Amino acid sequence: MTSNLPAAAERADALARPEVLGSFFQGLSDPTRVRILELLAVRPLTVTEIVDRLGLAQGRVSSHLSCLRWCGYVEARAEGRYNRYRLVDERVREILSLGEAIVRDNATRLTSCLVLATEGGGGRSSDDRPQG
Repeated sequence: MTSNLPAAAERADALARPEVLGSFFQGLSDPTRVRILELLAVRPLTVTEIVDRLGLAQGRVSSHLSCLRWCGYVEARAEGRYNRYRLVDERVREILSLGEAIVRDNATRLTSCLVLATEGGGGRSSDDRPQG
């Protein structure tokens, strides 16, 4: 298996500030990742604890945690046999809180935006659908 780090480093050098900022918000665009960040904003958790709280498959949670780690939102610290995940930067908690306040004030407009709906941002993620 090859690493994506060299390709990612080259891509980062080619991106302007708006693209990097867009990538930051894209990391927050998945409802499952937001739910994970909300849990970790309360306290550090293991994958098993996150799986239990969200009711999702361990592989899906691990995949989202991998993305969140790669993007710099969370880090894992080994505790015996388990990794405990925590927010890297406490400002993420503030961003989630601000987002919640904006949603309360603009929920109808956000959920009815036709542009977001056509980009796939207007509905539930596949992780939020009931498991069969």
